[in-house]
Amino acid sequence: MRYDVVIFDNDGVLVDSEPLSNAILAGYLTESGHPTTYEESIRDYMGSAMHRIHDLVRERSGKQLPADFDDVFHARVFDAFRRELQAVAGVEEVLEKLTADGVPYCLASSGSHDRIRVALHKTGLYDRFGEERIFSSQDVGRGKPAPDLFLHAARTMGVRPERCAVVEDSPLGVQAAVAAGMDVYGFTAMTPPARFEGRATALFSGMGELPQLLL
Repeated sequence: MRYDVVIFDNDGVLVDSEPLSNAILAGYLTESGHPTTYEESIRDYMGSAMHRIHDLVRERSGKQLPADFDDVFHARVFDAFRRELQAVAGVEEVLEKLTADGVPYCLASSGSHDRIRVALHKTGLYDRFGEERIFSSQDVGRGKPAPDLFLHAARTMGVRPERCAVVEDSPLGVQAAVAAGMDVYGFTAMTPPARFEGRATALFSGMGELPQLLL
């Protein structure tokens, strides 16, 4: 394999969380006085760190979200995760293949550490990573689309950016990986290919396609 480490996004790549979390986000934004459809949430916020959601709402409306917005949102999301969350189909086989081939991998997510851990424990993926290979936007100053998170993950893993492959499902994540100087593979299960704007190294629609792309 031509990469020294594979960096996975979490939401929508490892765990099938985007439908749950974006339905909750759209509903809570609407409840908070900022009418948002599920489709608009996917388009505007998928892959965002929480600070970007606050920034966009403030830019568009001139109003602040409630002070407890993040806490309430995360409580609702965690409840849904514990009830319904599943791993993305085929991702366990991809991780097993990387392990068998001796290729290190890690996770770099816009989500909080708490969100990542709830998701990984519920889906049985936590033991495939462990604390030392989980990175959150909380660890850096800026979340995606800034490259900081991916660069932090590469430094910690001891790998140069150009030797990293990133697996992402959001345009913001693809933009961040490109800015970090990494190859990035765009997962199109929920994102129309056109939204990746030719930035991705390659696109794929099912996890079974990924190992061959990484060779």
